[in-house]
Amino acid sequence: MPKFTTFMPMAIIGTLFFIFGFVTWLNGSLIPFLKVICHLSEFESLFVTFAFYIAYTVMALPMAFVLEKTGYKNAMAIGLGIMVIGSLLFIPAALSANYILFLIALFTLGTGLTTLQTASNPYVVLIGPLESAAMRISIMGLINKGAGVLVPLVFTALILSDMPNLSDTLPSAEQSEALAQRLILPYMLMALVLSGLIALIKLSSLPEIVFEQSDTNKESILHFPRLILGALALFFYVGIEVIAGDTIGLYGQSIGVAHATALTSYTMIFMVFGYLIGVFFIPKFLSQQDALMGSAVFGILFLLGVAFSSIQSHTLSEILWGWSGIATLPNSLTFIALLGFANALVWPSIWPLALEGLGKYTAQGSALLIMAIAGGAILPLLFGKIAQLSGDMQHSYLLGIICYLFILLYALKWHKMESWR
Repeated sequence: MPKFTTFMPMAIIGTLFFIFGFVTWLNGSLIPFLKVICHLSEFESLFVTFAFYIAYTVMALPMAFVLEKTGYKNAMAIGLGIMVIGSLLFIPAALSANYILFLIALFTLGTGLTTLQTASNPYVVLIGPLESAAMRISIMGLINKGAGVLVPLVFTALILSDMPNLSDTLPSAEQSEALAQRLILPYMLMALVLSGLIALIKLSSLPEIVFEQSDTNKESILHFPRLILGALALFFYVGIEVIAGDTIGLYGQSIGVAHATALTSYTMIFMVFGYLIGVFFIPKFLSQQDALMGSAVFGILFLLGVAFSSIQSHTLSEILWGWSGIATLPNSLTFIALLGFANALVWPSIWPLALEGLGKYTAQGSALLIMAIAGGAILPLLFGKIAQLSGDMQHSYLLGIICYLFILLYALKWHKMESWR
C-alpha cells in the first residue's frame, strides 16, 4: 500500500475535508430557511438533502470514470470546479426564490463532492496500518465536523443577523425574494474560495495513489461480503447522520425554538467529542469493531430519548452544558444533538473494515462505499414523509433504530464474512 510521509499532502486532504463539512452541513441551515421562503412542507423541504445526496449515487460511476482517466490529483481539481459552478447557480436561484433552481444547485454541489470524496478517502485509509485507519479518519472527521460546527453559526450571522427568529409565518412574495437574495453573497464567496483551492491542488505536490495488486481469486467486488454489507451499513449510517444533523433545525422550528438554523451546531459539537475518542483511544484502547458496536448501541438509546423525552424540560442540557452559558435545549432536541456523538465513529470504523483484503479491487470498493452516501438522500426523505403523514415528527425519529440495528449486526458479525457461504 502507498505511504505518504510528508505533511503538505495530508494538510491538503485535511483542507478538502473541511470543505466537505462546510458544504454538507450548510444544508441543515438551508432546510428551515428554504421552508419559509419557498412556502414548503416538512416533506418538501427535505428534498434539499435528497437533491444533494442523490448526486453521490447518480454521479458516482461517471465521476469514477473521470478519476480513472485523469488521476486523483486532477480529479480533485475537477470536483472543485464543479462545486464552483454549483455555488454560482445559487445566484439565479436566490434572485428568483425558485426552489427547483436551488435543488439543481445542490445537486451540482453534490456532484463535485462525489469526485472529491472518492479521490480523498483512500489516501486516509492507506496512509498507515489498517488497524489504526479509524484514528486517522477521526482526525479528518474532526476537521470535517469542525466546519459543521461553524457553518450554522456563520449562516445565522450572515443571513439572519437582523432577524429575531425564523418562524413558520409565511412571508409575502416580495419578502421571500428579499430573504432569498441574502444567499447571494455567501455563495459568491464560496465560489471564490473553491476557485483558490483549485489552484492549490494543481500547484501542490500531492502524489498520485497507486494500488498494489493482490493474489485474491475473487472475480469481482460482489464476492466480498464485508464490502457489500459495509456499503449497506454506510447507507444506513449516512441516512441517520443526515437526519440527526439536518432535521434538528426543522424539529426545533416545529416546537418553537428560536434560531433553529443554528441548531445543527449542537449535533456537530457532539460529533467532535466522538471523533476525539477515536483519535485518542483507537486502536490502543478501543478496537474499530468495538467502537462500531458502541456507536450503534448509543444510537438506539439516544433515539429512544428523542421519541419519549420532554419537549419542555431542559434538564438534560442544563446538566451537560448549562454551566457553560451556552443556550440549553429541550430534552428531546438534546438527544438529537447527542446522536452526533453516537454517529462520530461509524464512518471511520466501517471504511477500514470494509476495504480490508480488497487488493486490486480497493479503488472499486471505495467508489461503492461513496455511492452508499445515497442513504443521506433517501432516508431523510422517508423520515419527512412519515412525519408529514403522522403529524408527529418526534416519534418519527424511531425510524433510525433500523439503521443502528444494521450497523450493530455489521459490527458483531458481518464485517468478518469472507464469503457468502
